[in-house]
Amino acid sequence: MEQQQEEIQAQVETQIIEVQDKAETRDEILLAALKLFAEKGFFNTSLTEIAEAAGVKNTSAVYHHFKNKQAIATQLFANILDSLNISIDDIRRKNQKSSEQLRGIVDLLFKLTDDAPDVMRFLLILKLDEFLPEEKPMLETPAFIKIYKIIQSGIKAGEIRSIDPMLVNAYFFGIINNTLRMVLTGALDKNADAYQSQVWLAAWNAIAKK
Repeated sequence: MEQQQEEIQAQVETQIIEVQDKAETRDEILLAALKLFAEKGFFNTSLTEIAEAAGVKNTSAVYHHFKNKQAIATQLFANILDSLNISIDDIRRKNQKSSEQLRGIVDLLFKLTDDAPDVMRFLLILKLDEFLPEEKPMLETPAFIKIYKIIQSGIKAGEIRSIDPMLVNAYFFGIINNTLRMVLTGALDKNADAYQSQVWLAAWNAIAKK
């Protein structure tokens, strides 16, 4: 009886280790793909390069985790947007006014640009619709629907000009995103943090109710 229990315990431990190893390998593949996509673009990156960068044996090992390269990109897109969604929820909980919530989101985007540039290149530089045509447009994802609601609340509260919320979004994030793109492409030679204050003022003044 005792031997049976030990055998069962050993089997369970082996299964746990296998699951953990599989999850770790999957994460390594995703990280390697993110870096390569950000540097070379989706179409210029091969599965062989992803396998080598992830430290797995060959492309067959990649196929154990993902059906194809597009499936890797789809999972990356989902992971990034899920993370943004959670962060925006946290910002909304901590701040009441729309201006404060938008400032929190801008702070997050600038921090990501400096600390996780590959993530921001994936979102802002790559043309996602070219290799993820079946995914929802960015503005229809949960994270950006919440931003739209923040803007609507700001208009209702009299903080933001009473114009179409989509125009507010375009004016505000047009300034933010274009600045971050210039940082990511090297058109601006300093870290994003160096431009954050002045860019926030420009973006906010474009939509604030005077």
